[in-house]
Amino acid sequence: MGKKVILCEPNGFCAGVDRAVKIVDLALEAYGPPIYVNHEIVHNQFVVADLAGKGAIFVDDLEEVPEGARLIYSAHGVSPQVRVEAKGRKLLELDATCPLVTKVHNEAVRFARKGYHIFLIGHADHVEVVGTYAEVPEHITIVEPHRGAALHAHIRGMVDPPTDQLIYLTQTTLNADDCLAVVASLKERFPTLVGPPQEDICYATTNRQNATKIVAAKADYFVVVGSPTSSNSKRLVEVARESGCPASLYPSTAELAGADLSSYSCIGLTAGASTPEVLIREVIDCLAELGFPELETYKHVDETLEFTIPYHFRKDLENKGIAV
Repeated sequence: MGKKVILCEPNGFCAGVDRAVKIVDLALEAYGPPIYVNHEIVHNQFVVADLAGKGAIFVDDLEEVPEGARLIYSAHGVSPQVRVEAKGRKLLELDATCPLVTKVHNEAVRFARKGYHIFLIGHADHVEVVGTYAEVPEHITIVEPHRGAALHAHIRGMVDPPTDQLIYLTQTTLNADDCLAVVASLKERFPTLVGPPQEDICYATTNRQNATKIVAAKADYFVVVGSPTSSNSKRLVEVARESGCPASLYPSTAELAGADLSSYSCIGLTAGASTPEVLIREVIDCLAELGFPELETYKHVDETLEFTIPYHFRKDLENKGIAV
């Protein structure tokens, strides 16, 4: 048998990323450059560089945005304070926040109003968690997804919340197994803890992780295509490794081309939810050149979800004769 690649499907762009990138592209077409974007629109260097080449300017401080300019919020969401500052600078706002992230923001506000204290499970320095926390910071404790003894020590060391009315919410791009472990440890210490009505980890994160687990059992090396800044891409590397398969993250073929894969016969392949199709195809071609010409596909599930762009933006595009 020849050496082969097993490609996980689904892979690459999720509905939220596709929507966010489309919003920037359409804004550039409708209004012309420059279009300012708060933070990277999605965590992928190729996508950001491509949009920057078309005239998008990515900023982390609104002071860098001229008063009255157009500003797009990234897929990861922003804090209420950023929105207030934008209005104060008379910026023309366009919101590309993933609807599933908006759901978590809304949950935080709703449960805080009901008197709950919220355990927000996620990475404290991730832009998504920063934005959610800022909605109701006095009602939230961030719980980092530590592992093993470190997890239990972390939770034992937490300050008791001001109420027994407790709920957990999560970052949308976590390792699902890590999240379950955190929840179990939290419930052990805080028995009154309840979960959100619907899981916060997004469907695309779960689908890609589950497909990776299955293919990792068949492969002897795993390639994940994604940027080092992408939380969901890094989680895919973790999932493959925890399934017993060595794995690495590759932002592009430049990093992969020099890899010594001669000792492997079957390579698993997937891509984070912010990785464009063009990079995935380039990696498949690169692997073929490295001695893995056979491509097999493992289809875990079909993803049919789509998110529409904001109504007022869609109407503006229609008025300008731009097809959506």
